[in-house]
Amino acid sequence: MRPFILFLSFIAPFAMAAAPEAIVLAAGDMHSAYDRTAQFVARVDQIKAENPGVPLAVLINGDTFELGNAVARRSEGAIEFAMFAALASRAPTVLNLGNHEPEFFDMAETVARVRASGVIVLGGNALDRATGKPFADASARVKLGAREATIVGLVTDRLSTFRVAVRPQLDLTDPVVWGKANLPALLREAPLPIVLTHIGLKADRELLPLAPDGTLFAGAHDHLRFVHHSGRAAYFHSGCWTEFISVARLAAGRWTIEQQRIAPDDPADAPLAALVAATLKKHLTAEETTIVGRAPRALGPTDAARFAVEAARTAATADAAMIGATTFGAGLPAGDVSRFALDACVRFDGALFTAEVDGAWLKKLMARANQGPDTPFAERAGENLVAVAPAAIEPGRRYRFVTTDWVAKNANNYLGPDAPALTEQPALKLKAAVIAALNPIR
Repeated sequence: MRPFILFLSFIAPFAMAAAPEAIVLAAGDMHSAYDRTAQFVARVDQIKAENPGVPLAVLINGDTFELGNAVARRSEGAIEFAMFAALASRAPTVLNLGNHEPEFFDMAETVARVRASGVIVLGGNALDRATGKPFADASARVKLGAREATIVGLVTDRLSTFRVAVRPQLDLTDPVVWGKANLPALLREAPLPIVLTHIGLKADRELLPLAPDGTLFAGAHDHLRFVHHSGRAAYFHSGCWTEFISVARLAAGRWTIEQQRIAPDDPADAPLAALVAATLKKHLTAEETTIVGRAPRALGPTDAARFAVEAARTAATADAAMIGATTFGAGLPAGDVSRFALDACVRFDGALFTAEVDGAWLKKLMARANQGPDTPFAERAGENLVAVAPAAIEPGRRYRFVTTDWVAKNANNYLGPDAPALTEQPALKLKAAVIAALNPIR
């Protein structure tokens, strides 16, 4: 009988715990992650079933779509729009616009199509250059049981991150300037203030002091994942490629955040899973299903990014390598890796660049890199850097360093004002380096 008694004592605290007043489910930077789309909807169902009668809303914080996903591009986001409709049928659902929303249509049509699925769209600082009016509302009110949430949405103003064809249509107000001018009035009297920003951590830091105590503040754009509490408020990023869902629970006016992992083999919503399978079958080409290598084990998005950076270091015979995390997306499956899977993992290709750097500089860079959920909030600088380097770095020694063309073009942002002189190595490409790492010489 003892095991049975122990089991009862273990579950008793959970049974007696008060139900939350409301639950908000959040994700961002999903980027057409088809191996987890139906699983995400099923997880929403699971959390609803586990919390009967508790008011619930779903927040999608930008970059639902991915132009680099050939199937998403050819189907014009059919799976994503079906996901929106599925979510809206279950709970109030809000989309805050990101830079990847107008991937297949212009911004105005994208907003119209998302609204037609039943989803509320926000993004008040993104204006139509032709009319001077916002493409979407700045805020929305959503009932969460006895309370009413005021949800505000902000979009990045980095025009270079939007698809080239839509850039002439966009008039993007600096989100920090817009936020300082508008957030206090929008949130001052809100019984339940919620902020969604797709602008990155660095910009968020300037807006966080404007949020009243008790605000739920969700960030995105950098592909970071962490939770930071301040008073009764919570600030968090949910990662990317639907690897995690953030579960925000409100109790006694205070938010707590749990980040649950979603795996490709998790239970899936059957209709959406069937649509994913049919869409892949219809739109994948023979070239995209060609096997380009083998992975000895399955790698999630975080581990796959580290694998790719290590591959770049090996290809360049370098001591250290660093690549911005937004270059990467999905993980890698165990066993055969198709061209489609590789392209989902390594979103952008390009030449590698090298430099000779001193150890003191490299140590500074490594201190800013590989920031995960446990990194203290005060140490978070903004850019999300994935780096590999020797375990021991000697300040006076010279090291060979490799990175990508994107980092080379944006060296001040990624490497700082003392960035080294980088030299292009045109014979070395990032995707070729990863393919080589997936095909080791035996």
